[in-house]
Amino acid sequence: QVQLVESGGGLVQPGGSLRLSCAASGFTFSSYAMSWYRQAPGKERELVATITSAGGSRNYADSVKGRFTISRDNAKNTVYLQMIRLTPEDTAVYYCNTVTNRRTYWGQGTQVTVSS
Repeated sequence: QVQLVESGGGLVQPGGSLRLSCAASGFTFSSYAMSWYRQAPGKERELVATITSAGGSRNYADSVKGRFTISRDNAKNTVYLQMIRLTPEDTAVYYCNTVTNRRTYWGQGTQVTVSS
């Protein structure tokens, strides 16, 4: 079965950096686009970034452009989200996501808290 397992969240000061990882299994990772979403308290889940199957194209939410970078290692079945210049507005649970065979899969999420 499809499994997505996020890691790398934590508490960071404003202006700091974090790298999130999502280890995928149960499907042909290199054949599917991968995305990161986030959900802040009291807000709807929002799309943060998407990367195509081979990594040739990436898209970002306007709020993170220039600060976040999505990447993937198809040999390791892992997708990453490098985050720099973090602000308190980036505080949220971050989820890994993929859609395979018309089914949507989510990881359990990893908490990112930006606070001094």
